[in-house]
Amino acid sequence: METMASLTNIRVTPRKLGMLADEVRGKPVAAAVNYLALAPQRRLASLISGVLKSAVANAEQKGTMDIDQLVVSRILVSKGPTLKRFKSRAKGSASRILKYTSHLKVFVAETTTKKAKKTATAKKA
Repeated sequence: METMASLTNIRVTPRKLGMLADEVRGKPVAAAVNYLALAPQRRLASLISGVLKSAVANAEQKGTMDIDQLVVSRILVSKGPTLKRFKSRAKGSASRILKYTSHLKVFVAETTTKKAKKTATAKKA
């Protein structure tokens, strides 16, 4: 079972946010939080860390998951609305400035041991 937390309309390009999200995807929650605390992209790391902690709090609130066994199962970074601005240029012209935004969704799930997976597949067969 998965639990989700999201943050929308972040004023960061999806490409930059996605590169840091790729580093955290699939890690245990404790390892992911430690990695984000030491990541060189501090602003982006604090955004992802906050959403990750919110997902863990959501899982704790449900009460069906063991918090120590949580893993970052999925991180989705998608494109948000683009803010369009203009900058004045020479001879009365203007150039367009695009300010990209993104949406972030973090899913955490409880890990299952290999032994539990084997018994589950054996029961299905």
